[in-house]
Amino acid sequence: MAGGHSGTQEPEIHIRSFAPVPGLPTPRPTSPAALGRIVVAVVIASVAVVTATAWAIGLTLSTRQSPGLISEIQIGGWRFLISDERPPGDLIILSLLGIVAIALISLAFEGIAALMSIAPRRRYLAAQRARGELAEIGARVRVTVLVPAHNEEHSLSETLASLARQTRPPDRVVVVADNCTDRTADIAREMGHEAFETVGNTQKKGGALNQALARILPVSRPEDVMLILDADTRLGPQFIEVATARLEADPDLAAVGGLFYGDEGHGILGQFQRNEYTRYSTQIRQRRGRVFVLTGTATMFRAEALLDVAAARDVFLPGEPGKVYDTAALTEDNELTLALKSLGATMTSPPECYVVTELMPTWRALWRQRQRWQRGALENLAAYGLTRATLRYWGQQLGIGYGTIALNSALLLLLITFVSIDTWIWFPFWLGIGALFWLERVATAWRGGWRARLLAAALIPELAYDVFLQIVFISCLWDISTNRTPEWGHVIHGSSP
Repeated sequence: MAGGHSGTQEPEIHIRSFAPVPGLPTPRPTSPAALGRIVVAVVIASVAVVTATAWAIGLTLSTRQSPGLISEIQIGGWRFLISDERPPGDLIILSLLGIVAIALISLAFEGIAALMSIAPRRRYLAAQRARGELAEIGARVRVTVLVPAHNEEHSLSETLASLARQTRPPDRVVVVADNCTDRTADIAREMGHEAFETVGNTQKKGGALNQALARILPVSRPEDVMLILDADTRLGPQFIEVATARLEADPDLAAVGGLFYGDEGHGILGQFQRNEYTRYSTQIRQRRGRVFVLTGTATMFRAEALLDVAAARDVFLPGEPGKVYDTAALTEDNELTLALKSLGATMTSPPECYVVTELMPTWRALWRQRQRWQRGALENLAAYGLTRATLRYWGQQLGIGYGTIALNSALLLLLITFVSIDTWIWFPFWLGIGALFWLERVATAWRGGWRARLLAAALIPELAYDVFLQIVFISCLWDISTNRTPEWGHVIHGSSP
């Protein structure tokens, strides 16, 4: 494998596949465009119902509200008008009950996720393995690192150097050089690793990994694990040690994902992204490692889990039979997470398993990246439908949709108020609500350092960034509805130093 391979045909994947099982649902062949439009319709209709309900409740209760008393206070040479007006008590109570209901729904999602580990599909797949093929508690795993790379000579050496700094080094490193026209493969070999060069791949990262896994998985053993690591990402020094320890201690654990943080640079645009990633990692820490998505930047999988996914394609899961990655998916990490969860696999993201990854250097590159992420998530939901595995993800999309309407409506109302009044009046009740929101923004970005805290404290720039992401969401709904072809958007670097 060190020298790649020759030929013009994609290598055949010799991975077992299963026949449909009576009593267990199988994917139905439906037009992806039609499925996508159904998802868009469901999201828009659900958000419209929630928005209309909230508006009707607010309108009904607002008729009971009486004008507040306005008083004047003097601070130094400044004069302020203060009003004690606040929403009706009934509306405040309903809002608090709504918060409690959302919390209870979130807990229900967690319970459903826990029950996924006893899915009948998982029991069926385990029963197909020959006796003695299951991993044993405490058995040392063997780590193979796969680094998919397309013209990544700019960052590959740093990625490979981070592997050399691991407290537990990998057993094997394979750089999957996909249609490279630079020195990517040469750098891999010069640093003492294997280079697997793809043949005729037109299916991006997923297709490249499918070719490499076709050679590796059929000869794997139960103790084998695969670390899929992006070529623009650097591992924290304990990543492999902690991930393998978790897998060795729990034979039922299928995957260990990484918490990702943003690289330095790119001015305020870079800081926006770093704050966003910091908040996501804080969420995962608060959830004690329970995973939303197994990040494509760096995740360690059991080989048997990937074999199960490949075997279940076109039986329990969307995709081509025998392929680990569904190359029709725009976001391969999100789709593979849904595939594993649909099979009842368990996964985690320990805080020690962190990575530092590349950020988008321009607004245009960020737009393309987020369009791919958001559209990929929606299309994956279309492919999988409404199941126990996807219930939380449907809720997330509805939350994004409602948040888009709520935030932009609030900002528009503030603007209309600002331009239409002669004298500004302060409302302590709303100042208190705003202060809680401000504290939440600063606290969740705190781990990012002083720059992150300063940007969060400024508030307005991050609100503008949130509006940008919401515009991306709306754009994705439109593009899916009109069946517009998505863009991949590979970042092109300058020459390697």
